[in-house]
Amino acid sequence: MRIGELAQATGVSCDTLRFYEKRGLIRALRGANGYRRYAPETAQLVGYVRMAQGLGFSLAEIGENLPALWDNPAPEQAIARLLADKVAVIDARIAQLQALRTGLLERIELSCPLSA
Repeated sequence: MRIGELAQATGVSCDTLRFYEKRGLIRALRGANGYRRYAPETAQLVGYVRMAQGLGFSLAEIGENLPALWDNPAPEQAIARLLADKVAVIDARIAQLQALRTGLLERIELSCPLSA
């Protein structure tokens, strides 16, 4: 399929598809006329990239994990592990933010909040 067809099928702009291709997330073959041609399964891949972004994964993280997921005979289990790892990262960040919040609240009570 051509880039416009893929954009329409996925709801993603042509510019976004070119960006994903530049980042190595998707691949296109070039016809003799120079037009990009995408395999039909690219639409599924674009859907995965969009969903992963919505779940808080960066494009770098998505790019790092794609080869292992795409070639995995049990991708559901691999994705579940990635999600569990992301939850652990989020939990650690929440703990850091809660500690920061506690520290700020303690400083509010001081006569000089910026004193050591």
